[in-house]
Formats: sequence, C-alpha cells, structure tokens
Amino acid sequence: MVTHLLEVAAPGSKLAPEEQLAHRLASLAADPVEVPPEVEAMIVNRVLDNAAVAMAAIGRGPVVNARRQAVAHPRSGGATLIGLPPDLRVDAEWAAWANATAVRELDFHDTYLAADYAHPGDSIQPLLAVAQQTGRSGRALARAIATAYEVHIALVDAISLHEHAIDHMAHLCPATAAGLGTLLELDVPTLTQAINQAVHTSVTTRQSRKGEISSWKAYVPGYSGFLAVLAVDRAMRGERSPAPIYEGRDSVVARILDGEGARYRVTLPSPGEPKRAILRSYTKAYSAEYQAQALIDMAFELRGRLDDLGAIEEIVLYTSHHTHNVIGSGAGDPEKLDPGASRETLDHSAMYILAVALQDGRWHHERSYAPERARRPDTVRLWHRVRTVEDPAWTARYRDPDPARRAFGGRLEVRLRDGSRLVAEREVADAHPNGRRPFARADYRAKFHELAEGVASEVERARFVAVAERLAELAPAELAGLTPRADLVDLPGRERDPRGIF
Repeated sequence: MVTHLLEVAAPGSKLAPEEQLAHRLASLAADPVEVPPEVEAMIVNRVLDNAAVAMAAIGRGPVVNARRQAVAHPRSGGATLIGLPPDLRVDAEWAAWANATAVRELDFHDTYLAADYAHPGDSIQPLLAVAQQTGRSGRALARAIATAYEVHIALVDAISLHEHAIDHMAHLCPATAAGLGTLLELDVPTLTQAINQAVHTSVTTRQSRKGEISSWKAYVPGYSGFLAVLAVDRAMRGERSPAPIYEGRDSVVARILDGEGARYRVTLPSPGEPKRAILRSYTKAYSAEYQAQALIDMAFELRGRLDDLGAIEEIVLYTSHHTHNVIGSGAGDPEKLDPGASRETLDHSAMYILAVALQDGRWHHERSYAPERARRPDTVRLWHRVRTVEDPAWTARYRDPDPARRAFGGRLEVRLRDGSRLVAEREVADAHPNGRRPFARADYRAKFHELAEGVASEVERARFVAVAERLAELAPAELAGLTPRADLVDLPGRERDPRGIF
C-alpha cells in the first residue's frame, strides 16, 4: 500500500498531474490487476444483496417513478431495468438512475464506516448498466466493481465529509467514475478528467439526511451514477474538467472541507497490488441505518429477558458521537419522535427502532415502518422513553483506525420502575464480519429468496442466483441475466407517465 498526502496547493504553485489525487485514483483504476478469488466471491455476495433489496422495493413509489423516467429513454442494445424483461432496454445512465434507486430505497444493503460513511454497493448498478450497453464481460465488470470499492473505501477512510455537512455522494461519484474507467480500460489522462468532473458536480449538503428525510435519499445513488456516466462520457470525447479538484485554491477541500490547512492521507494499493477493499465492507440483516443494526440485536436479546414491557421506566443507549448525533437524541430532530414521520426518517431514529424491536422481537422492511405501526399508542409511549447518550469510549471505538477493533454499537440499559436494570452490549451487529453470526454466502442467497418471494418465481430466483454466482465467467451477452425479473406481478412503471416532462 502507498499513502498519498493530500494538501491544498500553495498560492501561485502548479501541481504536476502525478501530484494530484485525481490522477492517483485514475492510475489505480487503470492498473490491470486481476481480481483475487476471495474478492470475486464478495462481489457476488454484493450483487445478490443489491438484487434482494431492489426486488423488495420494486413496487414502492420512488422506485416506480424512477423506472418510469428510465423507460422514457429506450435504447436498442442499452441496459436492463430491475424487474422488467431483458428485452426492454434503456440508456445506461437512466438504467443507473432507476436501478440504483431501487437498491437504495429500503436502506438495506452494504455499508462502510470510517472517517465518513458509505454504501459502496451503490456503484454496482451504474457499472453493470454501462457494461451491458458497451458489451463488456463479467470479468471486466468484476474488475470495475473492485476498483469502485477500493477508491470509495480509501476516500471514506481518509476524508470526512459529514463534519462539514456534505453528503457522502462526493465520495461515491468519483469512485463510480473510477470503476467505469477500469471497465472501459480508459487511459489515465482521460480518467483523471472524468474524476475531476465527478467530484466537482457531486458536492451536495447533508440536508438530504437531516430533519424530515425524503425520498431523495433513495435517489442519491442513482443521481450519482448518472453524473459519473456523464463525466466519463464527456472525458472520453476529449473534454477537460476543473482541476486540481482536490488541491486547488478554490477546490472542495479548500472551500468546503478542512480548508487551506487540510492534510489528508489517502492509502491506496501499490501498482500491481490487488484491490481488496471490498472485503472490509459489510451488509445489513435489517432494513435500517447501519448503526441501528446492533441496536436491533440488543433489543431482541433484552426482549427475551423482559416479562413486562409496561414496567419500563426509561431506555438509555450509551453510544458513539456519530450514533448519538445522527440517529439518536443528539440530532435534535423532533421528526425522530414524530409518529407521523416518513419511513426515511423513522429508519434514522434510534429511539423508534429500539421501541419497535423491543415490542415485536422481529424486524420487517415494510411492517416495522407501517404508519399504523408507528402510531400505536403503546409504541409512542415507549418510543418517547428512549434517549441516547454520547460515551467517549464508544466514540473512540467507532474511530479506531484498526477495522478489527472499530465498533458501531453501544451499551443499552433498560431501567424498570422497580429500580432494577437490564443491560445488553454489542460492539458490532451480529451479521458484521466480526459479529456473532457473520453473513456468509448462504445468508445472501436466503436474503435474496426471502425478499424476492412473491415478486419473482422460484424458477426466476434460482436462475438469477446461478447467473450471479458465475459473474466473472459471463460473456457480454450474458450480462443481461444479472437483472432479476419480477415475473409474478404486473409491475407498474413500464409505461410513460404523462405527469412529468419525459
């Protein structure tokens, strides 16, 4: 591994291309290393995971509308849309828009947390769409996915966006562009320009995840993929982009992030070294924000030790700065306590999630968020007895530089009216690689079959799993098979919608 020191350039200086982070990321993407078997296996897991959560969300409003926008851009030989027959093809950037929205809608796929936050699997659908449209093989797609994860995780390790209220799309978009560069075997100068544009156009604020969270949260990866495809296409036509995008005097670093004194250390594989970062990512067993995964596990444990939920006086979660301030009491968002809040808000409310998990002893991606479920009087009473407290020890564990020690859980205390207390503690969720029941291939298969049941037939589900598990062997003509079809339902969203422009 090599470390690139990222600093804002001194006044009047001019950085050589090789001194710029965008050039370094492009060089990484252009390095023609093969994908190790264990990385290939994890890529298959992530493809299964994305398909599972997309099929579960296939009929939800934001996904239907994104699909309607996409079908308004048909293209012979283009890309496929999740749920629809493989002969219906659209422009790759619109397939990226619709398919990534379907994957993101339920907040139920992979995650990586370090200096910043990420769902690195958000790059997969844009990469697949472009691979289908440009006739690339499964091997090329696997190499592209490995690149996107490597770039994304390296940026998340090094550069905090959230501290400056910038949304994490600013890391996702250049990572997707880098993956596209690997897929299309672009040269370093061309891809550097694409990455410059991807960074420049993807800086947005975290209001998308604050207050009353809207459906835009689901659309962000699709928008990011759309921007990345356009950035790469424009660079392939010889156009240049703002540079140096990270180091410039008016760059995102200088004007939006840590400013002129910023010093970030971005660690990347050396030339010829395999890209293995995907192995450090992890998925979700429950449809909720990642920090809530361990909370749900703790709630299930405590529920088995509680005879009477009505005897609860208070529930206190001692946790990290991030969990407290993003999904807990420290956020200061009244919406997180509002029975009429949106689903997107509730899945970012530790207080709501703990109350429902304690009461139900199970979690469901739809039923746990149903309006009637959120408005139950006994749930609201319990929900409003939950608070979170920042604990410096948990904050330190959350920020630990060693991924093996990094923790995203907390200590949960249930205080009863008789003065007694019940306590549970988790460093990580049970499904985490360091957890009590780490997800393995059988779990990914089961997640896909469970979430696609009733939407895709048993035959179609078996077909998709078999194709996905052969990903790196697929010929270009077989890549359409990586899109599962909803063959049991009359899927809305295959027709144009007169309400819009397209």
